[in-house]
Amino acid sequence: MNIDKFFQSKTFKIILLAIGGLIIFLFIFKAGMMVGFQKANFSCHWSDNYHQNFGGPKGGFPGGFGDRDFIEANGAVGQIIKIAPSTLVIKGQGDIEKVILVKDGTVINRLKEAITINNLQIDDMVVVIGEPTNNGQIEAKLIRVMPAPFLRHK
Repeated sequence: MNIDKFFQSKTFKIILLAIGGLIIFLFIFKAGMMVGFQKANFSCHWSDNYHQNFGGPKGGFPGGFGDRDFIEANGAVGQIIKIAPSTLVIKGQGDIEKVILVKDGTVINRLKEAITINNLQIDDMVVVIGEPTNNGQIEAKLIRVMPAPFLRHK
């Protein structure tokens, strides 16, 4: 077989297309791996720097998030069911009640407005970020009152 005939043959064109397709496939695969690595790297560093960014547990979350979206000891999402001068009781997922300690340094926001514990009402939906105490309570660093439409979505 002559080399010139081979380069002009249909077999050569098929081999060339297969190699081109394989190169494109490998390029897309590598791009996907890079995107996945960047997402995993971001999640890891977000967890490690949580305290610095949001006032959560120092040193980040030990062991990452595991099978949960949020470590429950350092925050709460739920409806206010009781308000006292320096504490809130929040009813969250699975009807679990959590006691939230509100200190002088606790930031409480409704949208962009800074408010106080006196502005909170029973049935307000809140997101709390803080640190656990030895008594199983959460010392709030940030309390954010969520808008009314947030309440309706489950």
